[in-house]
Amino acid sequence: MSSSERQLQVLRAIVQDYVRSREPVGSRNLVDRHNLDVSPATIRNDMAALEEHGYIAQPHTSAGRIPTDKGYRLFVDQISVIKPLSGVERRAIAELLEGAVDLDDVLERTVRLLAHLTQQVAVVQYPSLRRSALRHVELIPTDARHLLVVIITANGRVEQRTVEAAQDLDETMVAELRARLNAEVAGRNAARLRSVLTDVEEAFPPADRALVTAVLATITDTLSEDAEERIVMAGTANLARSDLDFTRTIGPVLEALEEHVVLLRLLSEMAAEDAEQSQGSDHPLAVRIGRETHYENLQEASIVASGYGGEGAASVGQLGILGPTRMDYPTTMAAVRAVARYLSRFLGG
Repeated sequence: MSSSERQLQVLRAIVQDYVRSREPVGSRNLVDRHNLDVSPATIRNDMAALEEHGYIAQPHTSAGRIPTDKGYRLFVDQISVIKPLSGVERRAIAELLEGAVDLDDVLERTVRLLAHLTQQVAVVQYPSLRRSALRHVELIPTDARHLLVVIITANGRVEQRTVEAAQDLDETMVAELRARLNAEVAGRNAARLRSVLTDVEEAFPPADRALVTAVLATITDTLSEDAEERIVMAGTANLARSDLDFTRTIGPVLEALEEHVVLLRLLSEMAAEDAEQSQGSDHPLAVRIGRETHYENLQEASIVASGYGGEGAASVGQLGILGPTRMDYPTTMAAVRAVARYLSRFLGG
């Protein structure tokens, strides 16, 4: 075994021991707990090399070593195989999600489940309207001049808007518009709608164009609204049990959690990185550690996230966990990946 391979083995042992014990790890403990098959002096030399390269640090004099953000990053990058969840855990995920009655319910169940599995804060982003395929558009006259436009996506998201007509509604014309819309838009997302909506508009006589144009504009605008993006969260109380993992306090992290815009931005950035790195694979995991979040209040936290829904690596939303950098990354990554796959399967079913 080369010195670099052995140093990586020592780093893995330090991470594992520190995650388990919360205590700085000394060379004697590594000798006692891990079969590294080298002398204590060699381990001390390896630890000195790891510290010199910034992978571990000594929190105070005469203490053992703890992993740095750079050390955690190397550890995570070296995880080549993610251990699957147990059969009991997989059945529990399937049974819980299968009991959901609608999209709101399934997302609430998802974050509670993920928070329970990881003992961290779980976050799930609502399916993006821009990336979701349409299932159905319903047009419902609510009075003589008002039309309720109900947009239903393939993953169950429902949005409602009201259109006001310049003259009394013609129910026959409304029924024809409804039929033409659903014949053309089913299975298409916002990016693929523009040309077919133009064809729908041109199929109606000029006298009806004002209402048709208003309805089509409402559909297009709704599917393009970034402001509609939102998240569901669970497990914030788990941070209280992790208070000792933060050298400051959990206050800054709690403040960051309250700012949903920050979390949405981070999840969107991680999704963009996934798209670049996936090369066609199915929703790869993304991990940001400490200062990699580029947000001061989260510099002692990590985020593990995965996309869900869509085909291949094309996600309609993101889900993940947020917790201290001292977390069990292999177990957390396995839980996030498994729940993302079950949620994708549920919404696509």
